[in-house]
Amino acid sequence: MSEGLVQQKKPWRNRIVEHVQLPASDLLPHQNNPRIHGSFQKEALVALGSEIGFARSLLGYRDANGRVCLIDGHLRREVLGKEEVCVEILDVTEEEARKLLLSIDPLAALAETEMGPLAILRNLVQTDEDALATLWATIGTLPEEEPGHLDNQEEKAESLPEKWLVLIDCENEEMQAMLLAEMHARGIPVKALVS
Repeated sequence: MSEGLVQQKKPWRNRIVEHVQLPASDLLPHQNNPRIHGSFQKEALVALGSEIGFARSLLGYRDANGRVCLIDGHLRREVLGKEEVCVEILDVTEEEARKLLLSIDPLAALAETEMGPLAILRNLVQTDEDALATLWATIGTLPEEEPGHLDNQEEKAESLPEKWLVLIDCENEEMQAMLLAEMHARGIPVKALVS
């Protein structure tokens, strides 16, 4: 959909009411949080934190008892423990918080990757952190979930060229990420699959 076709229904309200510094462990994880975080994601987050530092606030709201409940930032809460973090507080209801919880990550995941600018960006950055290097190498190699990607599958299947594939059974997520990075570095097109 082109930019001109997107119609804003009504003006956006600013729901941000404050920023607070709290120990990460004082934050309540949202009881309906559907996200799970694998060990490779944790390693990559710790590596990024070690190399850059704290660069993005967590997102939360105050519950009926005045405690801060998370909407976004559950992994940082888990990793940082008693360390103080910056939390952006919203004046949202429980229902609105659940809508945000259900929408923020999936909306970000809808972004597509332009391979040309990605290659330039990869060449501009360096790291000694293996987890970050692996993370960056896998960008653009994971299957993208696009709206309507199941439409007309029969027609597409008939026009697909023959392909010969190799499926490697990995012992764990770290091995998968390492192999993806190695294949990508060799210029071999690869995808990550989980069964």
